[in-house]
Amino acid sequence: MAQKKYAIIDIETTGGAAAREKITEIAIVLHDGTKIIETFETLINPERSIPLYITQITGISDTMVAHAPKFYEVAKKIVTMTEGAVFVAHNVRFDYGFVQEEFRRLGYTYTRQQLCTVKLSRQAFPGLRSYALGNLIEHFGIHTTDRHRALADALATAEIFEKIFLKEQNRETATALINKGIKENKLPEGVTMDKLHALPETCGVYYIHNTEGDVIYVGKSINIQKRIFEHFTDKTPKGDKFQALAADISYEETGSELVALLLEDFEIKRLKPPVNKAQRRTLFPYGIYAFTDAKGYLRFHAVKNVAEIRKKHEILQEFSKLNEAKSFLKAVAKRFELCEKLMDAHDTEGGCFYHQIGQCHGACVGAESVESYNERANDLRSRLNNNFEEDFFIIENGKSVDEKAVVLVQDGHFRGYGYVNTEGATVEDFLEAVKKMKPTGDSNRIVRQYLNSGKGFKIIKL
Repeated sequence: MAQKKYAIIDIETTGGAAAREKITEIAIVLHDGTKIIETFETLINPERSIPLYITQITGISDTMVAHAPKFYEVAKKIVTMTEGAVFVAHNVRFDYGFVQEEFRRLGYTYTRQQLCTVKLSRQAFPGLRSYALGNLIEHFGIHTTDRHRALADALATAEIFEKIFLKEQNRETATALINKGIKENKLPEGVTMDKLHALPETCGVYYIHNTEGDVIYVGKSINIQKRIFEHFTDKTPKGDKFQALAADISYEETGSELVALLLEDFEIKRLKPPVNKAQRRTLFPYGIYAFTDAKGYLRFHAVKNVAEIRKKHEILQEFSKLNEAKSFLKAVAKRFELCEKLMDAHDTEGGCFYHQIGQCHGACVGAESVESYNERANDLRSRLNNNFEEDFFIIENGKSVDEKAVVLVQDGHFRGYGYVNTEGATVEDFLEAVKKMKPTGDSNRIVRQYLNSGKGFKIIKL
C-alpha cells in the first residue's frame, strides 16, 4: 500500500460562518506520517474588514493583510501542495469548510480526504478533560509562542499528530476515520476507496449499478460523496441489499437541490430501479376533479384519469388506486365539514348518513345554502389543486458560481430545467436553456413543497 501524505492545515478567518466570512491566514504542514516534509504559510487579504474581536484573538489586523495576496493568488499553491494528501485539521469541518467555500467562490470544486485530530485524539488519548487544541498543547507540554496564528497552530497539531501515530493501532484508527468506517476489503468488487473519495461533495443525483451495468438505485443528495459513504455503512436490510448488488457508481451534479429532486423523481420512474420501491409508481390512473352540480353545489368526483376526463375537467389530485381516491375524499369531507354524498362517498336517495346523525349541515337535502357550503368546498379545492395558476421560472444556484439553474413552470405544470449564465440573461435565454421534460405525477408536488420550504431561490414570472 502506498504511503499516505498528510496536509495538516490551520486557518484564521474573519468569523465562524464559511458562507459569509473569509480566510485571513493559512498554513500547510506537509507530513509523511513520520516527519514534516514541507511547510507553507501566508496571510490572505480577505477583501473585507476584520472585526475587532477577531483581531484581539489572532493579532491579525486590516493593516497586516492590506497588501497580502488574495485567496485566488495562492489557490494554485494550495491545490498542488495538498494534491493526493489527506486534509488534516483540528476540527476539520471548520478548516475544510472554509477552504472549500473559498474555492467554490472561484468556481472550483475542492475535494480531499479528511481527518480530524479532535476525533483521533479522543480515541488515542481517552479520559482527558478536553480535546481543544489549547488544552492538548498544555497537556503534552508543546512549546508554541504564537497561539491563534495559522503556522503555530498547524505545527502544534502536527506534533500531536506525530504522538498519535507512534502507535500502529492509532494509524489504523486514522484510516478508519478517513474512510468513514468502511473497510476496503468489504467493498463490492469494482467499488474502491479511491472511487468513493473521488465522488463530488456537491448536490446532485447518483446512480448505483450492478455487475451488468443496470441501475439498481437512484438517489439525490446535497453531498453526493457523503450520502454514498452512508449507503456503504448502512447496516439495515435495505443497506445490505444495496451493498450486495452494487458494482459501480455514476452521478450527475445539479448544483440546485430542486433540480436534483426533480431529476431523481424522473429517473426513478424512467429506470424503475429495484431498490427504489417506494418511488417506483409511474402511473396515477385515478384522479379527483371538482364540478358544480345543477343546484350550484361544488362537488368532487373520483374517476379514472383518462384523456376524455382531462379534456373536460382539471384533475386536482392523482392516485394510483381508486380506493385511495375515495378514502381521501371521505377523510377530507369530515375535515372540511362537507357532505359525504356530495363528496362521492354515498350513492343513496335522500340525505347522507351523517345528516341523519346530525353531523352534516344538510347540503344533501337542501338544508344548507349553496353559498355557505361552497365557501368550505372552495377552500378544499384551492388546497387540492396541485396545478399552478401562473407561469414562472425558479432560479437557483447552478453547478458553478457564474451559472444559475432555471426551472420552468408553464401551463400549470413543471416543464423542465436548464442552466444559464445569468449576467444579462433574458426570459428568452431562460426559455431556450430549458430542457423540456415530461412531468411525472409527483413533479408538481415536488415543486410546490420546495416553494413552501423557504429555501433561497428567486421567482421570475413569465
